[in-house]
Amino acid sequence: MIAELEVLEKSLDYTFRDRSLLERALTHKSRIYEKAADGQCDDDNEQLEFLGDAILGFVVSDCLVRRYSTYPEGRLSKLKAHLVSAARLHQVAQELALGDFLILGRGEEMSGGREKKALLSDAVEALIAALYLDAGLEAAKQFIENRVIGPMSTNADGSDAEVTDYKSALQEMAQALKLPPPRYVIVAEEGPEHSKMFTVEVRLGKEWVSQAQGMSKKSAGQKAAQQILQQLTEWGR
Repeated sequence: MIAELEVLEKSLDYTFRDRSLLERALTHKSRIYEKAADGQCDDDNEQLEFLGDAILGFVVSDCLVRRYSTYPEGRLSKLKAHLVSAARLHQVAQELALGDFLILGRGEEMSGGREKKALLSDAVEALIAALYLDAGLEAAKQFIENRVIGPMSTNADGSDAEVTDYKSALQEMAQALKLPPPRYVIVAEEGPEHSKMFTVEVRLGKEWVSQAQGMSKKSAGQKAAQQILQQLTEWGR
């Protein structure tokens, strides 16, 4: 375990003073249940996840206000929703190969827990809390700004460059607005087999609809989702 944690610390560019905090952040409750049955007692990462979620929300809000001081509250809220989403945290976990370091119970291990989106996104939040408890807010803030937020920028059309998976971002937005999941439909296919053009329509609730074309179904769907996100951004201003 120690060697593995050193590998993770190298990826984080941070060495824990209290390594037990890092171990706790990586420990799923399924492992604790097994140890309790064997007469042992440790802590899982659920409380750290709770604390990390609060720290993440604060740091992201602070960073967005500082970077985009002219943005209205509605647009900032939508950016924040993307950055703190399970989809975004799952991406961060994958970049760190965090699944390789999770401490799981046998049952969770057998069911593919190292690749589960919920476990990985929760572990990122717990890791943020562990950094905070080990070295204070600045350590957690550095991780969040470098790993979660990244070097954000704005495209020439005013859209936000850091959102590249527009379908996932739209899914998260639908949940935040308490709307049904977006529905994608292929409405047209044109051209020869080697050079087809697809038209995809996306609907979000009763009011939001958009169509876009692309050389693949995936790219057309992403463009259509991006257009809906842009509509929602304009609506929130």
